[in-house]
Amino acid sequence: MVPVNSFAGKHLLLGVTGGIAAYKVAELVRLLMQEGAVVQVVMTKSARRFVGATTFQALTGRKVFTELWDTDTANGMAHISLSREADAILVAPASADFIARIAHGLADDLLSTLCLARNCPLLIAPAMNLQMWENAATQRNLTTLRQDGVMVLGPDRGYQACGETGAGRMLEPIDLLAATHRFFQPEYLDGKRVLITAGPTFEAIDAVRGLTNRSSGKMGLAMAQAALEAGAQVTLVCGPVCLPFPAVHRLIHIVSAGEMFAAVKGEVSNCDIFISVAAVADYRPAEQHASKLKKTAKDITLTLVPNPDILQYVASLPTPPFCVGFAAETDTVERYAEEKRKRKKLPLIVANHAVEAIGSNESTLTLLDDEGAHHLPKAGKNIQAGLVMAHIARLYDKYRG
Repeated sequence: MVPVNSFAGKHLLLGVTGGIAAYKVAELVRLLMQEGAVVQVVMTKSARRFVGATTFQALTGRKVFTELWDTDTANGMAHISLSREADAILVAPASADFIARIAHGLADDLLSTLCLARNCPLLIAPAMNLQMWENAATQRNLTTLRQDGVMVLGPDRGYQACGETGAGRMLEPIDLLAATHRFFQPEYLDGKRVLITAGPTFEAIDAVRGLTNRSSGKMGLAMAQAALEAGAQVTLVCGPVCLPFPAVHRLIHIVSAGEMFAAVKGEVSNCDIFISVAAVADYRPAEQHASKLKKTAKDITLTLVPNPDILQYVASLPTPPFCVGFAAETDTVERYAEEKRKRKKLPLIVANHAVEAIGSNESTLTLLDDEGAHHLPKAGKNIQAGLVMAHIARLYDKYRG
């Protein structure tokens, strides 16, 4: 997962705002401390309605700051001195109200004043109800913060304390640990151009029916985010998905395998690394009907023809980019994946079990390259994506060296 003592020497100012997810931050503090970080907690008034300051003081061994007019700092300016000691500020959970205030430059308590007076990077982990997250005002505020250079971590999707299900859950502590760890890593793909395919394809039978698969696109989008965090210029070619997209440099929406193939052919000459994560349909109907086929009592026979093999095409170019494939198998996963890697002459293929991985937030991956198999334990796809991207960077340097 995250290397032992990977935060050694790092000083994090951890801001906690009001929200039920505040209880999870105690575990995040424990993980950060375990990895060698110095953690200074600052809490808002509403945060203290969910978790007591004593909890964080016991975990960090440091006073928890809560008031703007704190007299325990030497100069009486906690909003200045605390931020000057920090390598980064992480706010988790970041409520909709807090996001709105820092987006508009308001500074009416210690934490918001710290964020405004900082001279270090700011990371936020949003946590709120589904409707609050999707509200146009919240999305405008997040756009402003991203444009101001604030890194937004998450949120995740799932069951919420209010009883609803959807986007708005704060990332789990282990995922926040990994995301923060990646933030402090050197941008090992700085300036590299990465082309990624993600999601399923849809092969039309008629005006309303078609052939597709259960791919959610989560791994492909996680890979795109990991490439961005590694400093790459990312182009994402994505099939039909119902997920928020990372802020890639170029996003191309497609539906069918043919459209994805055309998009990749148009972009591949401008990339250094090609990562084929998409679950591309192997076959399409030989005939596509413009109108809806009427239901009859008779059987309908579909003739299927093969779709182009996009990864094979790219890997077979006279001067191909560094190609990475993904293989989702149901049986003898490593053997079939390795056969695919050798057949397509790929430097790296990422194998997983299709039934376990498709649609899930977690996966167990095996990386297969010329050196053999490298097993990654089961973890969230955003964590796995970061680990895979780091492996790609190491192989790419060797490949180009």
